[in-house]
Amino acid sequence: MKRVRIEAAKMSLETIRENLNEVMYNVGYTDIKAFRVIFKKITGVSPVEDRNKYSKDKAAYASPRERE
Repeated sequence: MKRVRIEAAKMSLETIRENLNEVMYNVGYTDIKAFRVIFKKITGVSPVEDRNKYSKDKAAYASPRERE
């Protein structure tokens, strides 16, 4: 169940610009510290690191027009 919630959070972090608290609540967590610990344990990175990595990867593949 934890993995399903974290995968849903990961998808939200990568596709929707909700803040971390909104993502956390939407997948059923109410404690930010517990969410961060579980997210990192399952994915190997923190939620913020995951979002930042995805944003950088997305920008690297964007066309010059999309980067403007």
